[in-house]
Amino acid sequence: MSHPKRPEPVKLICSLFSAEQGLIGLVVEQLAGLFGPVDWMSPPLFFDKSRFYEPEMGWPLHRRFVSFQDLMDPGQIVDAKLKTNEIENMYLREGRRRINIDPGYLTPERLILATGKNYTHRVYLNRGIYADLTLIYRKGSYRPLEWTYPDYASAEIVSYFSEIRTLYMKQLRERGEPC
Repeated sequence: MSHPKRPEPVKLICSLFSAEQGLIGLVVEQLAGLFGPVDWMSPPLFFDKSRFYEPEMGWPLHRRFVSFQDLMDPGQIVDAKLKTNEIENMYLREGRRRINIDPGYLTPERLILATGKNYTHRVYLNRGIYADLTLIYRKGSYRPLEWTYPDYASAEIVSYFSEIRTLYMKQLRERGEPC
C-alpha cells in the first residue's frame, strides 16, 4: 500500500511571449514580485514555431523563459496559473491579449505546464486548471512526448530546461532534499 507523503518542492518556470519586447521585461518584474527572485532567464527568442497567436497578438512575437529561485509545492501551480491569467488580463487591449504567460514546473523527472484547456493527456488539478506532462527526463536529457508542442521539443529549448534543472538539483542538494 502506498502512503501519502509531502512531495519534494518544484522549480517554477514561465514562458512569456508578446509582440512588445518591453512588456515582457515589465511582466517578469511583476512575476518576481509574486513568485520571488528570477534566478535564470533565457536570451531573447522569437516565438516562431506557430503563427496561431498572430491574429490576437501581432507579429513577430518575442519570447523569454524564466525560472524562479524560490521552490514551491507542486500543488501551488494552480494558483500560479490563475495569477498569470490575471496579469494577462491586466494588459488586454480591446479584448486582445498583449502578452501570453505559461507557468509550469520542473522536477528531476519531468516538465509540467499548467493550462485551462482539457485534452486526453492532461490531468485535472483544481479550479479549472489542468497539468500537461510536456517533457520527461530520461537518459540524461528532457525528452518530448508525442503531444509536446514543437517549440518545447526543440533542442534549444530542451537545453534551457537542462540548465534550469542543474540549478534546481543544486538547490535540492543544498536543502538536503532527496534527488
